This record gives sequence, structure tokens and C-alpha cells, in this order.
Amino acid sequence: MSHLKRLLSPSFWRTPRKESKWVVTPHPGPHKKFSSVPLSIILKSFLKLGDTTSEAKKIIRSGEIFVDGKRRKDYAYPAGLFDVISVPLTKMNYRLVSSKKGLDLLEIDQKEANQKIFNIKDKTMMRENKMQLNLHDGKNITVDKASYKTGDSLLLELPSLKILDHLPFEKGAMVMITKGSDSGKIGKVKSTIRGRMRET
Repeated sequence: MSHLKRLLSPSFWRTPRKESKWVVTPHPGPHKKFSSVPLSIILKSFLKLGDTTSEAKKIIRSGEIFVDGKRRKDYAYPAGLFDVISVPLTKMNYRLVSSKKGLDLLEIDQKEANQKIFNIKDKTMMRENKMQLNLHDGKNITVDKASYKTGDSLLLELPSLKILDHLPFEKGAMVMITKGSDSGKIGKVKSTIRGRMRET
């Protein structure tokens, strides 16, 4: 199904409720449906790069939009947390970040557009002492070290995914809340408690 009833769409998509009955729904991809924003909506509702959805689709299909350094021509591609949206023609770059209402766009400079923070969701041991790290947006990287833990974050270069920095989830670490009533707030870890959390 390529369309969703507009009344069911998340408020942070910024789609006027009475404009029409349907709105584009994200295609299956690296982020969950209601934790992402279709590219066409980002162009039309966030960046105002098209007066209509048709105009936004035309821009995307022409190959003018990049996500995490890669050209994306799918108008319903699901962009999500920390993804970098680049528009080379305007020399503008943006990052999707958490806000109180959901996701919002933050304008960033070119240097920052070449970097992205990834949260480690899971890891798998492989042959020859290699480890595969499964990241929050569906990407995977293979590393030699076994020091990376689930819950840690990595600063990676885009689009090569070269590791620039390791950010352990530990006391004193800076964190951003990404869900709930405090979404978007930034703070420091006071303590960590071992256990299992179920993602919703």
C-alpha cells in the first residue's frame, strides 16, 4: 500500500489534516513507518521545495536528493533518526533529530553532513575474531575489536562508514532521549542498570 489516511499520519509529518484524504506512507526500509518521514513529505512540508507532492516527487526522481551521502530516487524512502538529508543544488544539509513532537530537521554544515552517530542495537561474532555490529538504521559494519557493546554509539564517516569515534554508554556519557514525553532532551548518564529493554 503506497498511501496512508492523512488522519492517521504522525503529527510531526506536518501534513495539513484537511488538505486531502491520503498521504504518502514510507516504503519498507531502515526505519519503522511511524519513526520515519517519507522523502516527498520532507521536501514538501519541511523544506518547502515543492508546492505539491507531484513537484516533490519530480525533484527526488531526478536524483537531486541524498540521504547519508547516497542518492535516493524513491519518493517514499523512510528517512529517520540522525539521517542526513543533502540537497547539493542548494548546498544545504540537514539532520533528522528527536524533538518533543517526534522528528525535526536541523540545518548543519558540510563537515557535519559527512558524519553521523549510529547506535549499536546488536552484535554478532563472526569467523576469524571478526564482529558484526548491527546499527539502529539497519546498516551493518564488521570490526576487529570486541570492545564495542550493545547500547554504545559510533561516530561514522559518510558514506564510507569508517569509524571516527567510539562513544560508550556509561556514566557521564552525553545522551539524547528519542522517545516518550521527554523526547529531544539531552542529558548525562548518572548510572546504568543491567537488564533487557523491549523496543516498541
